[in-house]
Amino acid sequence: MPIKNRRLAFFIFSLIAAGPNPAAFAQTQLSMKAAIRMGIDNYGTVKAKQQYAAASKDEVIRAKRDYLPNLNFQAQVDYGTVNLQYGPLYGFGGLTASSVGPPTGTQNWSAAFGSLYLTNVNWDFFAFGRSKANIRTAMATAERDNKDWQQEIFQQQVRVAGTYLNLLAAQRLTASYRENLYLADTFRSTVVQRVLNDLNPGVDSSQANAEVADAKIALTNAIDFQQAQENQLLQLLGIPPQHLVVDTFFVTRLPASIPDSGGVKVTAAHPALQYYNSRILLSDQLAKYDQTLAYPTFTLVGIYQLHGSGFGSAYGSQSPGDYTHSIYDGIRPDQTNYLFGLGITWNFTNVSRTSHLVWSQRSISKGLQDEIDLATQQLAAQLLLSETRMQNALENYREAPIEVNSAAEAYAQKADLYANGLTTLVDVTQARYELIRAETNRDITFSNVWQALLLKAAATGDMNIFLQNF
Repeated sequence: MPIKNRRLAFFIFSLIAAGPNPAAFAQTQLSMKAAIRMGIDNYGTVKAKQQYAAASKDEVIRAKRDYLPNLNFQAQVDYGTVNLQYGPLYGFGGLTASSVGPPTGTQNWSAAFGSLYLTNVNWDFFAFGRSKANIRTAMATAERDNKDWQQEIFQQQVRVAGTYLNLLAAQRLTASYRENLYLADTFRSTVVQRVLNDLNPGVDSSQANAEVADAKIALTNAIDFQQAQENQLLQLLGIPPQHLVVDTFFVTRLPASIPDSGGVKVTAAHPALQYYNSRILLSDQLAKYDQTLAYPTFTLVGIYQLHGSGFGSAYGSQSPGDYTHSIYDGIRPDQTNYLFGLGITWNFTNVSRTSHLVWSQRSISKGLQDEIDLATQQLAAQLLLSETRMQNALENYREAPIEVNSAAEAYAQKADLYANGLTTLVDVTQARYELIRAETNRDITFSNVWQALLLKAAATGDMNIFLQNF
């Protein structure tokens, strides 16, 4: 059978083998750019880091407002006794009552209403740059989280594109092994017919049956691999399980623009390196903030209060009846006090504590610098590897058509010779293997060129190197 006729028969066989599936004809093709966009919009890690970046921006606003003075308002109405005696008292944790009254020799249970209305202003107006350092630290945290989000987007683009190409290659492998099954089954019919006519030994039919079984197993394994790649891509896209129809553009054409080795290099603009730099910046800012903790804090305070009481001014041991149970007399303010003050607070032992804290943070900065140096070296090695892979892929691309044509001619010749009893079944089978391998290599060669270009884009941090080619 001529090669063109076999291709037509294989196409018909594929449609029959696929079975009736009307939904398949309604499926739309998923382009590479649509897949990347979908992966960025739906993937959980990308969305989570976007929320973290948004939260850090709000932290910057909070840090700026921390410098504002504290302004407290308080109003209370109480009912109770006011027994008091001389003696020391310290309000641990604010758990004591602030009852005030004249000392009496005996306990009494006279009670009245009392009230307090208070306004308090407390402002740490100077702390040797602590507030500014806190703001800069919050801004550095926001920058780090934003860079982390951006590098996650970049990595997601690379992951989706790489898995997309893997799925396309897997689908082409499945198609090749399906064609292999068709050729094996078609040739088995020829073998069986010749055995029945006593033109070939009976063992040939057994061998032909074994070849068909082997082709079915190979096809099943290819389908299993394709389904695994499809499942992985579905996870990256964040969509429900479904069959994906990918664009065959990447196994029929080469990239329109392939930058040479001298045109691209690893720079600090790489999203991963920007993320590492933002971590170093944050660590440095934390060290500066920790250093300010060793210095004192200057505080302005102001208090204005109104006080009301149901106890009269003569209440005490001489006039124990000078009080009233009227709530109005208790909540009506009749005494006023105000206070302004300037204070300084300095925990001197913090000088010793913070020095080691600062040294620790600076050591962390040095460690982060070592990490960025390692990441830069790895990206440079990855860029060099992408150049090697690109050269090898292009070399294979030039050889692939020669291999396919030669293998097709060899298989056609062996099949014709076997049909005329001039060669063995083993020779035909070997020729069929060579043809399937050549066609598979041809399809994979295209994918390898695109994979090498994607690796270069990943190493340089510029996804446009890959995306601008389709």
